[in-house]
Amino acid sequence: MVGSFRRLLLSGLLVLIFVFSADSAFSQTGDASPATDTEVRNSLRRLTEIYSIVEQNYAEPVNADKAIYSGAIPRMLHVLDPHSNFFDPRAYSAMREDQRGRYYGVGMQIVPRNNKIIVVAPFEGTPAYRAGIKPGDTIIAVDGKLTENMAAGEVADSLKGPRGSTVHISILRDKTEKPIDFAVVRDEIPRPSVDLKFEIAPGIGYLRVTAFNENTGREVKTALDELGDLKGLILDLRGNPGGLLNEAVSVADKFLKRGQIIVSQHGRRSPERVFRATRGNSGREYPLVVLMNKGSASASEIVAGAIQDHDRGLIVGETSFGKGLVQMIYPLAQNTALTLTIAKYYTPSGRLIQRDYAGRSLYDYYYNPDSEEALKKDARLTDVGRTVYSGGGIVPDVKIPQPKATRFRDNLLQHYAFFNFSRAWLADHPADRSFVVTDDVVGEFRKFLADEKIVFTENEFNDNLFWIKSQIKADIFVSQYGQESGLRVRAENDPQVMEALKLLPKARELEEKASKVVAQRSPRNVPTER
Repeated sequence: MVGSFRRLLLSGLLVLIFVFSADSAFSQTGDASPATDTEVRNSLRRLTEIYSIVEQNYAEPVNADKAIYSGAIPRMLHVLDPHSNFFDPRAYSAMREDQRGRYYGVGMQIVPRNNKIIVVAPFEGTPAYRAGIKPGDTIIAVDGKLTENMAAGEVADSLKGPRGSTVHISILRDKTEKPIDFAVVRDEIPRPSVDLKFEIAPGIGYLRVTAFNENTGREVKTALDELGDLKGLILDLRGNPGGLLNEAVSVADKFLKRGQIIVSQHGRRSPERVFRATRGNSGREYPLVVLMNKGSASASEIVAGAIQDHDRGLIVGETSFGKGLVQMIYPLAQNTALTLTIAKYYTPSGRLIQRDYAGRSLYDYYYNPDSEEALKKDARLTDVGRTVYSGGGIVPDVKIPQPKATRFRDNLLQHYAFFNFSRAWLADHPADRSFVVTDDVVGEFRKFLADEKIVFTENEFNDNLFWIKSQIKADIFVSQYGQESGLRVRAENDPQVMEALKLLPKARELEEKASKVVAQRSPRNVPTER
């Protein structure tokens, strides 16, 4: 067994050293000279010797999995940049699930609580939903294996399996003394990247895209078609970590004019590529507001950067993450994989999306970004002449910070106060879709917090009353009508979304100005000599 792990280590090292010898330098500045064949062999021999010494002499038995998967290979890759990485079998499988936008299982969201696994909600139409599993159910066993003290990820993995296979789930439910057993047949569970779309105001659409997987372009097209003839759109990319380049290009294509540049990529060893809108927006010129935050990265920044550079819409919210490195996936043996940076992304105006990572620890890179003032070095111009900056993510046109977390809010969420209250309240009250959180409901919630011994002050409660009401309603709708209904309630009461609605007229002015500029630059308006 140890020998196979050592071979895997050596194969991983060989891949990296091959990259090194092919003019890639293990340096963030890229100024190291290429290695010779002799240097490659010597480096490999030294690394093999080091691992052998560690394996034979370390104070405790060496966990080869930890040493290789979590140690040697990832750390060498991180010398290159923060996003080149090694994926062990579990991580690689999860990445492929994210890219495909589907997996095989039962279809429900679970969370750990007090060493137990609680069902937040089954996804509508899935095997768990059809079987009758409900929000608040406690999963006590899967295929006879007790779940107490198990991690939620471990339980989730045990619920997955081949399509058509059966998993036995034991549930403990409120007001039932004995466990309820379910035999659930696994099926394909879609993970839609467009998880919410609706008309948030008359003629105004709201569309949330949570990732860019293999189906995102198609999902966005379907959503826009279903929303119909729009007078405006809010495209929510907050918390979207990115995904597949071709899907980002497909989404941006639906908002730009045919022929406009969406993104380009440049790499030392890879040819320059320029991606343009091939279909275009078919004349749909409604005002557009794009919501972003610090969790918006990669493919979502490509979409936002193209929209901003062409003045197609307003970017609103917070500065995005700043991840503009192109990774190539190299599948390896034993269901592992390597992602290696091969190029960088640039917006239509030539802005580099990637922020600086030279000389920084991974912690500082992810959690201590430069201030916006420090990023204002390389200025570029949008189509209508607005100034934008390169090398620090996408800076919003209108800054609207997310509401800051408070001790009071964190305390309620950590105690699952809204989730538990909604279950208790629904046990004795009906709730149709016209439900509103009245003063009586707020009073019952106060009493519930007191019974649960959750301490708060009157000022804390009153200062957060609007937020409390929206959270109560959202959790009641999740329990009563499913996840999508709860997400819609949260969007309708989201302060940033409400501000975005007010900015649609400004987005209209910008789009109209950009259209005039494009028309003036059209070849039909260029004078010819006679």
